[in-house]
Amino acid sequence: MSAGSPGRLLIRLAQSDDARAIGALSRRVVRQWILPDQPRKAGQALLMRLTARAIRQKIMEGQRFHLAFLGEVLVGIASMRDDRHLVHFFVGTRYQGRGVARRLWQHACRDAIRRADTRRFTLNATRCAVPVYLRLGFRADGPERPSPNGVLSTPMTLRLPAKVAKRA
Repeated sequence: MSAGSPGRLLIRLAQSDDARAIGALSRRVVRQWILPDQPRKAGQALLMRLTARAIRQKIMEGQRFHLAFLGEVLVGIASMRDDRHLVHFFVGTRYQGRGVARRLWQHACRDAIRRADTRRFTLNATRCAVPVYLRLGFRADGPERPSPNGVLSTPMTLRLPAKVAKRA
């Protein structure tokens, strides 16, 4: 899997054979950054949704996983459901603070706009991620609350301006 030179960020769509690497990076980030603020049962359920099998199934069902690589190393993941809801957004700890998240989000956002003319994006941010999403332009829609699966998160939205019609 060639993904560019070591210093250049390359972003591409995932294929089902990427599921194992996606799961490994996702679970590593979740264990370090998300689980400490979650009820134990919710955290375990979250980890189960990040297995290679679960991710492969999501890819086959059409969820779009955008993968960021530095050389051969997977450093970031953004998965979008229905071209409007950001489901997973993870950047490996040693690559945080380098602009990977911003470039990955811009790529996923442009893809959704191109595919579905999306102007409103939603997500559910865990406590540690709220500041990141605020910097990307999202706004909280309410207080932190448990999701149906028990994960504590803050609902957030990003609204883009309506597309301006071109003059003839």
